[in-house]
Order: sequence, then C-alpha cells, then structure tokens
Amino acid sequence: MPVAMITGASKGLGRALAAALAQRGWDLVLDARTAGVLEGAAKELAGYGARVVAVPGDVTEAGHRRELVAAAGELGGLDLLVSNASALGAEPLVRLDALPLDGLRQALETNLVAALGLVQGALPLLRASAAGAVVVVSSDAAAEPYETWGGYGASKAALDQLAAVLGVEEPGLRVWAVDPGHMQTGLYAAAVPDDDDPRPLPESVVPGFLRLLERRPASGRYAAPWPAESEPDDSAPAGSAWSGAGL
Repeated sequence: MPVAMITGASKGLGRALAAALAQRGWDLVLDARTAGVLEGAAKELAGYGARVVAVPGDVTEAGHRRELVAAAGELGGLDLLVSNASALGAEPLVRLDALPLDGLRQALETNLVAALGLVQGALPLLRASAAGAVVVVSSDAAAEPYETWGGYGASKAALDQLAAVLGVEEPGLRVWAVDPGHMQTGLYAAAVPDDDDPRPLPESVVPGFLRLLERRPASGRYAAPWPAESEPDDSAPAGSAWSGAGL
C-alpha cells in the first residue's frame, strides 16, 4: 500500500484528503496538535481498511517531526508528504502595522520552517519511493496583496518558492504547491470571523489533489478551481498553473 503523511489532519482539508486517500487504499501517518481529535479521526479512517497512525504534536518541534518520519518508516516507507498544518500569525488577521512580530515568527515557523524540516527528514523515504511526491498547501494570499493577509501571505509565498526550488533540486520527485482557494474551515473562520459569505467545503477541492496524484504533472504551483477543461498537461513546465487564481 502507498503511504501518505498529512499534517494538520484532524479536521478541514487535511482530514478530507486523508479520508479520500484511505478510501483508495493508502496507509496514513497523521499529525495534529489536539490528540483527542486526531485519534478520533484516525479511528474513523481506519474503518476504510487503511493502516492509520496518529502522531499528535507540533510540527515546529524537531522531535515531533522525527516521530512522524519514523512512523512512516514503520509502515514501509513514504510516497506522499502533505504539509497542510498552518498558522495565521494573528487571529483574527490584522494589518501589518499591528501584526505582532511573534505572530509572524509563529507563521514562518509553522508554514515554512517546519515544512522544510519535515521534507529534510522525509527525503530518504521519498527518494526511495517509485512515485514520491510532496504537496505544500499554499494560498492565493501568497500571490495577491489582500489587506490583513500580509504575514500569512508572506509565509506562504516563501513556501511556494521553497517548493519550486525543491522541485528543481529533486527531479525524481513531484513537488506541488497547491492553492486550494478559500474554504469553510476553522482556519478561515479564525482569520476572518466576520465573513459570513458561503465557502465551499474542503471535500470539494479534494478531487483536484487526487488528479495531481493520478496524473503526476510537472512540479509547480497549481490553483483551484480545477475545472475539467483546465486539468493539467503532463508535459507542462515546472511553475505552470493548473488554472486561474483561487478565489
């Protein structure tokens, strides 16, 4: 069975993606900070017949990242690493003139430094896979200057660049930075609690992630929405977009 590691997997997009993979025969290593919620998710997903290992902890801690990689090794390897865990830097989001510097550091540690640390630890397993892939969950705020999204957007822009360089340095892997668009998640509610506009559920964007895994287009940045006519060309050069920007 292929093995996937997903951070931030107890709810939202991470859990929706984990459920879709479990239903397709993937074994899973799941991370989240809240142990009880994560273990509940793992128990539910194991009902699909997958081997599911819940490793609660904080991805900013090196010891926790080593636990995640070790858990994948015990399952037999790692074929897919999804860095989905994210921090906003301020809840709700604020303008840059009020953004706490400690909040910005937290966003960079979670969204960027931890993602690289996890990649570094997991690379031997990913290189050994016949179809190793890395997905980093990005945001349209990485490319567009939305008011109050500066700190979070800066961390995601840096994450995009990290993924782009990793794709060049590791040609044997597929490395995709994915902007899934705004969704109905706890993270978005914390960012903009007064926004009552309806947002799509995380499950609605999971088919796009699955198409990436099935078709393995070139490493690069891809963004929702993912209409059928915009599905990726397998020969697309690195850095090309699947479709237009996410909102």
